[in-house]
Amino acid sequence: MIKTVIIEDKAIIRQNISFKIKTFFNSDIEIVGEAESVASGFEIIQKTKPDLLLLDIQLTDGTCFDLLDQLKKQNFYLIFITGFDNKAIKAIKAGALDYILKPIDNKEFKEAITRVINIDYNKKQLKDSLEVTKENYQNDKPKRVVLKTMNAYHILNEDEILYCKSDNNYTYFFTDKGERILISKTLKKTIEMLSKDIFIHCHQSYLVNSKHIKKYLKEGYIILKEGTKIPISFRKKNSFLNAFFK
Repeated sequence: MIKTVIIEDKAIIRQNISFKIKTFFNSDIEIVGEAESVASGFEIIQKTKPDLLLLDIQLTDGTCFDLLDQLKKQNFYLIFITGFDNKAIKAIKAGALDYILKPIDNKEFKEAITRVINIDYNKKQLKDSLEVTKENYQNDKPKRVVLKTMNAYHILNEDEILYCKSDNNYTYFFTDKGERILISKTLKKTIEMLSKDIFIHCHQSYLVNSKHIKKYLKEGYIILKEGTKIPISFRKKNSFLNAFFK
């Protein structure tokens, strides 16, 4: 059984989550505690040492990060519970962490919990992912992202990323250190992770870091400072020019 703690400031949502767990995962998940605040959440985590934490962003006496900062060990799987807060969602995606939107959809809920049950989760990576998520949530200009691959987690400063290239349901990240990192996300989802004021979607298959652009060629190409030539699609030419020459 996976010991689970629910920390959410609204009792009705805690009851809803508890009902869904008992309905869909009664033989896999055991709810060992609930809390509504940073203080009570810290106490219940220390007492029960859960395997899974379902955690709201905003609590009655602070935020989830106030709670997580108090924990010496974060030896659990974490799923955020959040309303449609663009800043929070972008921060969670940048940290390569999981989340469920409120109001909670049954299908989305079951998929998220099933990932916990089935995945061989590397808990050692949680600390780094949380640092990046917190950094993105609390700062106006996020600087780092977590890239989760089949074999590793890569933490990159956005400035290190030259460009991204789509490969169907995957995306390659090309860095200024010569790395090529493949993640299991579409380019559309990759765009959601990165800063819109830095990265320009210049082609259906390309997302480019404007800080690394050396020049624009009128025949429809970008030349990066290290020499890479990237196409600009006709449909995205005007939006690229507006973004690059703003």
